[in-house]
Amino acid sequence: MSYKTDKGRVIGLGSAKTGAEHWLGERIKAFALIPLTLAFFCIMAPMIGAPYEQVVATLQNPVKAIALILFFAVTFKHLEEGLQVVIEDYVHGKGAALTLIVLTKLFCWSFGLAAIFAIAKIAFSA
Repeated sequence: MSYKTDKGRVIGLGSAKTGAEHWLGERIKAFALIPLTLAFFCIMAPMIGAPYEQVVATLQNPVKAIALILFFAVTFKHLEEGLQVVIEDYVHGKGAALTLIVLTKLFCWSFGLAAIFAIAKIAFSA
C-alpha cells in the first residue's frame, strides 16, 4: 500500500518538455531534404564516370558546393535524430540505450563532418 497521492506517483514520469520541438525539427529537416536531395542528384548524376578534373571543377562552383554541404549536414542531423527516437522507443535498458545514442551521435557527426570537409577541401582548392 502506498501513501503517495496520484500527483506524487506521476511526478517525474511526464514529458521532458522537448518532445514537440524534437518532432517539429524532424519534420522541418525532412521537408528541407526534398529540394536538397533533388539538388544532390542533379549535381552528382552528371559526374558519374566523369574525369577527375571535371568533378573538381563542378565542386568548385560555390552554389553547388553549398548545396552539397547543406545536403550532408541536414541528412546526417536528420539521421541522428531519427535513430535516437528509434533507440529510445525500442531499447529498454537505460545503459544500452545511452550507449547506442552516444555511438549513433558519434557516427553521424563523424561521417557528416567528413563529407562536409571533403566538399570544402575540393571547393577551396586552387
